Amino acid sequence: MEILVPIAIVIAVLIASGLRIAQEYERAIVFRLGRYQGTKGPGLYWIIPMIDRQQTIDIRTKTVDLEQQETITKDSVTIKVNAVLWFRVTNPENAVIKIANYNQAVYQFSVTALRNIIGQHHLDEVLREREQINATLQKIVDETTEPWGVKIEMVEMKDVEIPESMQRAMAREAEAIREKRARIIKAEAELESSIKLTQGAKQMESSPFSLELRRMQMLSEIGIDNNTTTVILMPSEFTNAARSFSEMVTKQKATEKGTD
Repeated sequence: MEILVPIAIVIAVLIASGLRIAQEYERAIVFRLGRYQGTKGPGLYWIIPMIDRQQTIDIRTKTVDLEQQETITKDSVTIKVNAVLWFRVTNPENAVIKIANYNQAVYQFSVTALRNIIGQHHLDEVLREREQINATLQKIVDETTEPWGVKIEMVEMKDVEIPESMQRAMAREAEAIREKRARIIKAEAELESSIKLTQGAKQMESSPFSLELRRMQMLSEIGIDNNTTTVILMPSEFTNAARSFSEMVTKQKATEKGTD
């Protein structure tokens, strides 16, 4: 009986020493005598002391800041790009067995893929089509890391730094484009205005009374500005009558001289 007590104590200690707890966001990869035994967790589980060995994997999404990369675009412009990567482990077994350090492997491949994909695009495409480049980069990295049990959730370029000389050239180009657009709009407005004026002149020509109304409107517009200048507009009939009268007087004088 005295011998059974120490044996029971040893067995209890061995059982207690084999108990493990994995958090909800953790998975334990268990190896027995060097061979993969299974994945444990979350919660309480037991391994054989001194025979089983475990390695815990965090399956939460991780954020990795890719350091700034200096690379050359397809049109030979040197730019600096940095990005952010989000990934998580979906298969803890592969993340431990098939890759030595999945964190470092994902980081290094993402940096390399970022440099390669920037080299396949022109500078204008990098600036304009950033979302498309992010999606392509995510697909490339995810296809490579999938056998490692790693899922790439999202890749985003944070900043694109271009040389100052290129910034000045792009500013001049943008200014020239805006000036071109302004001149085109002004020319179109003048064309439309000339068409409307021509239509209005034709309408007034068919109705002389509308011309007089327009003159009266011009007088009212001049008076609104509180101008001290007085402008008197004579109807066209008055000017035409005065011209006809002067011509008639001139002809009459010429006739009298011829009679004398």
